[in-house]
Amino acid sequence: MKTVEIIQKYKVYTLSELSEEIKKLFAVAETMLSVAYAPYSNFQVAAALSLEDGTIHKGCNQENASYPLCMCAERVALYSAGAIDPRKKIEKLVIIAKNPEKAIQSPVSPCGACRQVISEFEDKQSAPIEIYLKGETEEIYHLESAKVLLPLSFTGDVL
Repeated sequence: MKTVEIIQKYKVYTLSELSEEIKKLFAVAETMLSVAYAPYSNFQVAAALSLEDGTIHKGCNQENASYPLCMCAERVALYSAGAIDPRKKIEKLVIIAKNPEKAIQSPVSPCGACRQVISEFEDKQSAPIEIYLKGETEEIYHLESAKVLLPLSFTGDVL
């Protein structure tokens, strides 16, 4: 037997420390929180991403009384980019979360399904996607790739 250690690193910023491009993505995502449809959980999530040419795609979570039919903000934005601009690389993805009933004290990480989808987009474009995560405080996590979120991802290579 052998033990393999996986070490992941990410950076922690505040909004004022980030570039104008990232601030703009957070502003776009912030506007999407107001249209998030989360009547059951009150857990509002929004995402905005930028493509290599500066185009922005955005999304917010869409809940359903039948929970398996819900769609996360990250996937709404990613699938929008994939459908409308399929040949352009996604460079950056910001994700923010808010709960009107309970303040979210730290950045919120994507669910497992979203991690897998982000990883698939990275594989498809042969390039990492920078990810920025934020809750309701000033703290922002910056991850260089979905590989930080999902180091042992399932890929098409095994099929």
